Amino acid sequence: MRAIVFPGQGSQFVGMGKDLVNSFVKAKRVFEEINDALNQDLYKIMTEGPEEELILTENAQPAIMAVGIAMIRVLKEEGYNINQFSNITSGHSLGEYTSLTAAESITLYDSSKLLKIRGQAMQNAVPKNKGIMAAVLGLNINEVENALEFDYGGICEVANDNAKGQIVISGQAEAVTNAIEGLLNIGAKKVIKLPVSAPFHCSLMMPVKEKMVEELKKINFISPLIPVISNFTAEPTRDTKLLKKNLVNQVDGMVRWREIMQKIVKLGFKEIVEFGSGSVLTNLAKRNSPSLNRLSICDSNSLQEFIKKLS
Repeated sequence: MRAIVFPGQGSQFVGMGKDLVNSFVKAKRVFEEINDALNQDLYKIMTEGPEEELILTENAQPAIMAVGIAMIRVLKEEGYNINQFSNITSGHSLGEYTSLTAAESITLYDSSKLLKIRGQAMQNAVPKNKGIMAAVLGLNINEVENALEFDYGGICEVANDNAKGQIVISGQAEAVTNAIEGLLNIGAKKVIKLPVSAPFHCSLMMPVKEKMVEELKKINFISPLIPVISNFTAEPTRDTKLLKKNLVNQVDGMVRWREIMQKIVKLGFKEIVEFGSGSVLTNLAKRNSPSLNRLSICDSNSLQEFIKKLS
């Protein structure tokens, strides 16, 4: 059995998607559809930059989704619906939207609009430079959570449980900076401030959560072709009400990626395939679930090889 996963923010780069468009007509149509939905030439930003415009949350989120969906649409054009080559899907943070789009629970048009709105709301929720995130290496989730019970002078929470020994914290800049020192003192090997524009997946995102409640009310969900594992619950579901609820709750909730990988193994899956720009989740799978066969589909060549594998 095979699980497919989609990356979150951070996997964007100038030039992303270009080789897909050069190789597959269907991929080009996906980017055109997203441009139309957003009334914006997102593809130009993706392929030409400038980088400072691409990394804006409101652009990076739909851009990352676009690459994953372009690949899935190419496979469909080749005669492979998602439920013919996969039994379950999940996505890291915004990647959950990509999973839902790939599994045909929501339309590409709706997903593009939602991610644009989500990105803008996240950007606007906290004044620039007032919130930051940091990756904590060498401590497990319990050690970090226990350390964050101390008052560091503001909001500082666990945002991502990515893997054993790789936790991301998020919150107010001063509190996170103070927490970094505390975490190093209790044995963290390294703590790295992340180049993100807002403190995602913490209680500072409450205004975004409220915004997404209203926006998701407007969207028609249908049951996905395959179950989607939620970031918020680390459980698979095809229930449309629950899928909506999970998207709301993941805004300020912790990304439980380590648990998602454990769930995939527990359910009996033998292979995990990452679709998107880069191989972040493939590398995390190596740490989380070394028993899984791992494959990264990150460009037109690897996509062609995957098509050959299916045929």
